[in-house]
Amino acid sequence: MRRLTILRDREMKDSDPFTLALSALGWILSDENHADRFLALTGVSPDELRARLNEESVLVAVLDFVLAHEPDTIACAQALNIEPQVLVAAQAQLADRGRHGMDADWGA
Repeated sequence: MRRLTILRDREMKDSDPFTLALSALGWILSDENHADRFLALTGVSPDELRARLNEESVLVAVLDFVLAHEPDTIACAQALNIEPQVLVAAQAQLADRGRHGMDADWGA
């Protein structure tokens, strides 16, 4: 199994949801098939993705993508050295922030 080198020695359990979502995005982008599927499903270009990385709605979309397919959820969690539930909790926290008007909708 391939692990992300940049994350190999980091403890992710206590990371904030923003950091976890960015780490999950790194996992997505480390695989060409995942990256292509993510971009196709979201309908954004790599440039738009880069420009919007600080938006909760983008980070929620990243975690939604990972959580939508259980094998991806498990593989991402293993690569980040966390339990899958940590990804679920991060998605819920970021989605809750977005519902409270702290962020624009993804794809807007």
